[in-house]
Amino acid sequence: MKKRILALAGLTSAAALSLSGCVATAEQVAGADGGDGSSQGTITIAEFSGWEEGIATSELWRVVLEDAGYDVEIEPVDAAAVFQGLADGDYDITTDVWEPVTHAEYLDRYGDSIEKIGTWNSESKLTVAVNEDAPIESLADLAENADAFGGTIVGIEPGAGLTGVMESSVIPTYGLEGMDFQTSSTPAMLTELQASIDAGENVVVTLWEPHWAYSAFPIRNLEDPEGTLGDAETLSTYSREGFADDFPEVAEWLAAFEMDTDVLADLEDVMFNQNAGASDWEPIVREWAEENADYVAGLTS
Repeated sequence: MKKRILALAGLTSAAALSLSGCVATAEQVAGADGGDGSSQGTITIAEFSGWEEGIATSELWRVVLEDAGYDVEIEPVDAAAVFQGLADGDYDITTDVWEPVTHAEYLDRYGDSIEKIGTWNSESKLTVAVNEDAPIESLADLAENADAFGGTIVGIEPGAGLTGVMESSVIPTYGLEGMDFQTSSTPAMLTELQASIDAGENVVVTLWEPHWAYSAFPIRNLEDPEGTLGDAETLSTYSREGFADDFPEVAEWLAAFEMDTDVLADLEDVMFNQNAGASDWEPIVREWAEENADYVAGLTS
């Protein structure tokens, strides 16, 4: 829902064996790389640029797959390019498809040309958030209190599914046409959120859960009595056509992949909060993987 690294803060298998302190046998190493050090092949992951859950899961699977003998390339691109690239066969997989609301438009357009591998989280949702001490509790009260928020709703990327839901459903339902719905990027939204919180000013932003911002800032969600943002969404992995035939082992791992919200939030917190502004994710993700060795080992078992 874009390398969503905060500008505001300046912001498995052989892998499981090594990370858990075990020594891989020669047979296990051979199973990972074919026994002669050659690659199992190259897998290109299309990453929704700026979407933390997509960055986190892409980087985690990069570590897992590389330690299993695969070469991995990650391409951060916007949502439209992700789906077009999968349909064209330019990318192999993406881990961050939101259903049924956020990416409905893209799935309607490209669904017949891409393949769903599996769903790994069923607890996500779109939100509109405000500072914890904001004077309203519900989206139904926002229009009447627009001045308290400078008449502005701070959004993310123009092409994001969340932005589309705001424009087609939230804004007309709650009569928010008189407010300035600003869209630019997720980092810009987070920068504005940080600045407003620091200044003690009210702010309303479009967000989603899980997101590390909920632990980093004193914010809360506005109620959505009309259900315009939809219910809980699922996060799924999709691939280009034929990927499972070309990489059956990896497709099997990804089909079984599960990551609950607490685990995802913990990984995001380490990446984007504790290590805000980092540019090299591998050592950070590897350290997290070592601390969560049982979970990571299960990704390829």
